[in-house]
Amino acid sequence: MESLYNPKIIEPAIQARWQAEKTYQVTENPDQEKFYCLSMLPYPSGALHIGHVRNYAIGDVISRFHRLNGKNVLQPMGWDAFGLPAENAAIKNKVPPAKWTYDNIEQMRLQLLSLGFAIDWSREFATCQPDYYRWEQQMFVRLFEQGLVYNKSAVVNWDPIDETVLANEQVVDGRGWRSGALVERREIPQWFVKITDYADELLDELDNLPQWPDAVKIMQRNWIGRSTGVELGFQLQDKDDVIKVFTTRPDTLLGATYMAIAAEHPVARQAAQHNQELAAFIEQCKAAGSTTADIETAEKLGIATGLFAVHPLSGELVPVWVANFVLMGYGTGAVMCVPGHDQRDGEFARKYGLPIVQVIKPADPDKAVDVQQEPYTDYGILINSGNYDGMTSEQAFEAVADDCAGKGMGKRQTNYRLRDWGVSRQRYWGCPIPMIHCRACGPVPVPEDQLPVILPEDVEFMGVQSPIKADPEWRKTTCPKCGGAAERETDTFDTFMESSWYYARYCCPGADSMLDERADYWLPVDQYIGGIEHAILHLMYFRFFHKLMRDAGMVHSDEPATRLLCQGMVVAETFYREDQGGQKTWYSPTEVELEFGDKNRIISASLLSDGQPVEVGAVEKMSKSKNNGVNPQDMVDKFGADTVRLFTLFAAPPDQSLEWSDSGMEGAWRFLRRVWNGVYEHLQSGRPGVVEVDNLTSEQQEIRRLLHDTIAKVSDDIERRYTFNTAIAAIMEFLNHLQKFTDNSATGLGVAREAWLAVTRLLAPITPHLSEQLWQELGQQDDLQQAGWPVVDETARLRQQVTLVVQVNGKLRGRLELAPGASQEQALSLAQSDENVSRHLEGKVLRKVIHVPDKLLNLVVS
Repeated sequence: MESLYNPKIIEPAIQARWQAEKTYQVTENPDQEKFYCLSMLPYPSGALHIGHVRNYAIGDVISRFHRLNGKNVLQPMGWDAFGLPAENAAIKNKVPPAKWTYDNIEQMRLQLLSLGFAIDWSREFATCQPDYYRWEQQMFVRLFEQGLVYNKSAVVNWDPIDETVLANEQVVDGRGWRSGALVERREIPQWFVKITDYADELLDELDNLPQWPDAVKIMQRNWIGRSTGVELGFQLQDKDDVIKVFTTRPDTLLGATYMAIAAEHPVARQAAQHNQELAAFIEQCKAAGSTTADIETAEKLGIATGLFAVHPLSGELVPVWVANFVLMGYGTGAVMCVPGHDQRDGEFARKYGLPIVQVIKPADPDKAVDVQQEPYTDYGILINSGNYDGMTSEQAFEAVADDCAGKGMGKRQTNYRLRDWGVSRQRYWGCPIPMIHCRACGPVPVPEDQLPVILPEDVEFMGVQSPIKADPEWRKTTCPKCGGAAERETDTFDTFMESSWYYARYCCPGADSMLDERADYWLPVDQYIGGIEHAILHLMYFRFFHKLMRDAGMVHSDEPATRLLCQGMVVAETFYREDQGGQKTWYSPTEVELEFGDKNRIISASLLSDGQPVEVGAVEKMSKSKNNGVNPQDMVDKFGADTVRLFTLFAAPPDQSLEWSDSGMEGAWRFLRRVWNGVYEHLQSGRPGVVEVDNLTSEQQEIRRLLHDTIAKVSDDIERRYTFNTAIAAIMEFLNHLQKFTDNSATGLGVAREAWLAVTRLLAPITPHLSEQLWQELGQQDDLQQAGWPVVDETARLRQQVTLVVQVNGKLRGRLELAPGASQEQALSLAQSDENVSRHLEGKVLRKVIHVPDKLLNLVVS
């Protein structure tokens, strides 16, 4: 064995052996318990960042642990390859998006290989490959034929820079999530998938996911937003038009003093034809943000249409306003406004001088409210409501619902915040939507035997217009129904389509169908890993698509993943210099030298290149904009993959933020050298003897007890708790004891050999290269991958003696060694015979004895 730890030699050699022997390539085995561990697939940006490393290191620990415990473990990898970044890079670098994407995949694959992840690379694919996306095109065609896909003009969030539609979730503070451009509202034809048909199931089955984080389930529940109420009709005065509204508070109906409709509502459009001021306001609304967050934070603005509606119960006339807080895409595009009992309605009414009427009073007669000043929003007792006066809100809900239904003006209804999934994107680099537009037949699906509709990859992309939209030859086709001239759809799928079912395709490489019987062996995913930022985007569509595949008979489980882990962010200090004009130049942590004071606090920072000081900013998520990212490949080249893995796993629990630290990386490197040196010194000490557990010294027994306590803790920390940092800490603590164990007798060396072999296996999921090498150096002929996880010897964990702390009036006066389980009487007798304890008892009366078995004896005297 070499005396120096050298990962630059060890790691490439072991990785080459894994690849040559296809160590992590798996097949289905009905006789072996499976474990499917999956981290969310990366976008091929060209370089891994530390967040990637952390994500995949977490999955690798879990995968390797279950493999060592005898399971058939699948951990695949692929590439979420479509999307706007490739188009932006194509414009910048003057290369087709496809070439940029495939080059990046090659680069990132090499980086992943250098980190030693236990990935089955035989299942790799990129979602931009036709033999992948052909199956989602087929699925879309079948959903269209089942009535689960439709096309309609819809008001959408339009990003004027990226020239594409954004989902509401992709609009942040009124701006596009990628471009940062102010989002506009436009109405264009869109393709939709009816996720709302599955709203109840998506909501109710969250209860069947006990191993998903509560935060994710809460966000999904809120996004689905199921509510029970009454749909009401307000007929326009002297017109046949009826404005429909949905309310969860029909008990407040008689407090409705005005109505508000969306700028895109047909009634608003009609009224604007003869009202220039109204038309201008509608145009103003179109340019405003359209997400719920935008609406809630924006100033509430409106304009009267001059129209009135008839109240369905009182018959009174209610003015109709166009307001910027009503969206056509939510509910009916209209709301009844009850300013006495709704905060938003009240603000608007006070602003525009609209009447405010109280129709609910508190059930507590001593509680006074003034709705002219502040709305009363709780439930209570009805007042100013005619026949409903004196009813509770709950009673009035039923009575009003019945009366409206009896008059034909309303009905009970369940509504959802969730809207159908708009999957159209006006971009080139995406999967073509397999539809044909025929003037005679309307939209017609591409026949399945003509799939895939292939996206041309060798194109000149300038970013102004999609190459497929600009190419009349690509668009030109014939209608499958009538044979007449027709055009292909030039929109492409939202990239969440590709990432909604990739996990299932991993199960069936090479299948001549979307999935085959192998999917039922591997699914559902046992452990899924990714960021919580995907809670209401990817993770909702992920669940929805699984149910679509289930209903198509492709899978036979209800949910795609049993357990979900949302890893925390990676954060780092920021460093900058600011010029006289306030412009900041940001510097990477690797460009800066730090001086530390007490408690490891930074007291100064200077640039390595010139020695001049830089400012220390806040600790923030690693990002390009703040230049506080660290290239993991640089760290691998400097310290080795195992050190990088160890640091990312030890620095914080997986679900919490990890703060980057140069000193932490160096500490991980020192620990691995210590492990290597410990094995080296052990091997130099002589040949180990046979360990006869019944003939061990107390010191030998204690090392074995500590070892098996450590095995038990590490096993629990990895398998159940997922606290890899505490598992590593436990191994470090045991190593402190082991390296103080200097018994070089044959039996002593045998006990040490048992410990080093166990430590090697305990570290195997975390630092696999080091463990593989040490396993061989320790004389093991079998493959570490097949050696199995160390088994806890419960007998070894039994203590021969325990240390009992003895206090007199709460102050430490002695420590006693005695047999485990000693009674209070035995402990007291032994304590009274101790010289120091007895000295503090002389001449005093024992008033009370407090005994915590095997831990504490406190004698209260006076």
